[in-house]
Amino acid sequence: MSESSKPHPLDRVNEAAATAPDAHRELLRLLAVVDAFRGEQGCAWYEEQTHHSLVPYLQEESAELIDAIESGTASDIREELGDVLFQVLFHADIAADFDLEDVARDQADKLLRRNPHVFGPTPTRDIDEIIRLWHEAKAVEKANRTSVLDGVAFGMPALALAQKVLGKAAAVPVTVTPATLESADTDAIGDALLALAAAVHEAGVDAEAALRDATRRLAERVRAAEKIREATTNSELDEN
Repeated sequence: MSESSKPHPLDRVNEAAATAPDAHRELLRLLAVVDAFRGEQGCAWYEEQTHHSLVPYLQEESAELIDAIESGTASDIREELGDVLFQVLFHADIAADFDLEDVARDQADKLLRRNPHVFGPTPTRDIDEIIRLWHEAKAVEKANRTSVLDGVAFGMPALALAQKVLGKAAAVPVTVTPATLESADTDAIGDALLALAAAVHEAGVDAEAALRDATRRLAERVRAAEKIREATTNSELDEN
């Protein structure tokens, strides 16, 4: 087929939209747009990307969505949701071992499994019961985990990561002595964090990297404590 006789990428997108059912017309049009980035008439830059190379874009788009939710308009949120959705479709499209159907299937299965209060044999709208059932479902999934830190995404922003690991560490227990605060209200804590960030900036230190390193050291303490606890438990079992 000559170059001139090949369907133009835009024609392919328009055809997909024209033949799609009304309920999902725009979603299917977006999928056709993503698909058109690949192939002879597609985008060379797009085809060179990997999951790793796209990480900065995913981080940026996620941050912009959060910003829109916190201080933007409904239109801003709508736009940023679209950018995040494109990142999901982009990753699914370039993957070698799975596709969007696999992603959707796994997520649907997970939601069905983790929400027995909606999809189980005895639905309930009681909040306490919902939380109990959710924890039970999560416990089944975590049965093969060997550490409270398994499943923690260490690539998340440093402050969020620190709070996550601190919460997990408390169950071991491994503790960190908290700083003394003049007040525990949100404004005072925000001001204290901002003042600390200013001091770190003045010192020429990367605050994100410093906190991430400290959190990883805490994680090492947690894993070491877990090993000691496991060894002690095994020793007691042997004695009995």
